[in-house]
Amino acid sequence: MNRNLCYVMGLGLALALSSCGKKLGQFSADYFTVNPDPLEAVGEKVPARVSANIPAKFFVKNAEVTVTPTLVFNGQEVSSKSYTFQGQKVRGNNPVISYDNGGTATIPVSFNYQPEMAKSDLMLNFTVTQGNKQYVLPAVKVANGVVGTAALANAATVTPAIAPDAFQRVINEKYATDIMFLINQANIRAGQLKTDAMAELQKEIINANADTARVLQEINISSYASPDGGVKLNTRLAENREKNTKAYVNKMLKKDKITEFGELTAQFTAQDWEGFQKLVQQSNIQDKDLILSALSMYKDPEQREREIRNLSSVFEQLADQILPKLRYSRITASIDVIGKSDSEIKKLFETDPAKLSVEEILYAATLTDDNNKRLKIYDTAARLYPNDYRTWNDLGMAQYIDGDYKAAKASFSKAASLTKNGEPQMNLGLIEMLNGDYAKANKYFGSAAGVAELGDALGVYYLKQGDAAAAVKAFGDSKSNNAALAQILTKDYSKAKSTLAAINKPDATTYYLMAILGARTNNESMLNSNLRQAVRLDKSLAKKAIDDLEFANYNLSKAL
Repeated sequence: MNRNLCYVMGLGLALALSSCGKKLGQFSADYFTVNPDPLEAVGEKVPARVSANIPAKFFVKNAEVTVTPTLVFNGQEVSSKSYTFQGQKVRGNNPVISYDNGGTATIPVSFNYQPEMAKSDLMLNFTVTQGNKQYVLPAVKVANGVVGTAALANAATVTPAIAPDAFQRVINEKYATDIMFLINQANIRAGQLKTDAMAELQKEIINANADTARVLQEINISSYASPDGGVKLNTRLAENREKNTKAYVNKMLKKDKITEFGELTAQFTAQDWEGFQKLVQQSNIQDKDLILSALSMYKDPEQREREIRNLSSVFEQLADQILPKLRYSRITASIDVIGKSDSEIKKLFETDPAKLSVEEILYAATLTDDNNKRLKIYDTAARLYPNDYRTWNDLGMAQYIDGDYKAAKASFSKAASLTKNGEPQMNLGLIEMLNGDYAKANKYFGSAAGVAELGDALGVYYLKQGDAAAAVKAFGDSKSNNAALAQILTKDYSKAKSTLAAINKPDATTYYLMAILGARTNNESMLNSNLRQAVRLDKSLAKKAIDDLEFANYNLSKAL
């Protein structure tokens, strides 16, 4: 063999053996980029993507490298899932990095968020296997810190769904009776004034006049004539029936010495075609469809009457069963029942709550902003009215606001056992969300469709799932810290600012979020003034702000 050829072949073999036999060199931080950098919380996770760009002549052909992303913070280490890459001579199914050309690789990263991660280092740890040898390479730092703004979503601040009271201070009641007339007559027969219905109407009017809690607002008289007969005759009949009925009512009021009755109103209908049509529809008269068809075809009252009279087979039934019911005057008394005043309800609750109806006692809880007082009221309501789901649901609401979630869950569960209404379902969903069981929370929320407060609960649910866009949609026009947070995360800073400004009772979180808006919009004055107020309301936010990467580019000495 030619000596030069032998030399070239030997050199090639040596190079090949050296690429397989040598140890892998130390990885450089320059080989890696992280997106995002710094890391960011998304829901309750910290996801990221590490991209590796390995240069040529680095990744030896028989090396197998396992990379373990690790977040180091506050004396702790948490690791993400490990990923393995291999040289081109390794038998395996892992991604291959070429020795001659280098290569790229992607390492997904995910950690469960912890607030202490704000100050942290993302390290890549390397374990190398070559044949039957294994060794560890120095770790490489590839990113600093975690932005935890998304983790400010707080289910505890969602107001549970209330099952409202139906209390009405003024309830209108109507009492009515009819005076029936004979065909073509307008005089009131004595027997029509002695019916049980007339006696009951008179009794209600007299009682309302004597009761300070009842006000007789109006007495109305509506008089009618049946549509058979000419318009002229029926007009005179209906008008006289109204006149005679009004005279009787005036006489009755005078006899009973009733002078305060609001207003006495009266009107008449000459031909009651509407009432006629309604009674025919409700009847079992044969060929009633022909009658109804005639009514729809002809609008002129005289033409209508002729066509109906032409239906000789049924007109006798109409004259016997339908038309007599349309010759009457109806007397209606409108009476307002005045309920207890706020002060009366408050006093009764303190002295003898058993005298309050369930509607009144539930209403009493709306007369205070003191949650401790609401707890007492709802607890009493549940004791007095244990079969009304609202008492238990609303007791649970007060317990939830008080932070007693165990008691709240028990109350919501009791309410759910008494009803299929959605409020307890939504509230149980809030409890499960606090417990971190989002599958159960979602199931409960699905059973609470139509509940007014559901949007806020779903908004927080989507924030916890890392879907800020869905959260914004769920919150709608809600004015809350959680709603503003969703807008911040979707970079709608103008809307977020408006939302925070509209919150009725801003708290430390409200001002902290406004400070974040200041940082994100390069408004240092806005940052400082709001952070100062946030720390005034919650001193623990000072340390949080110092570590918070939202403020990394600002000197916080003016605010803290």
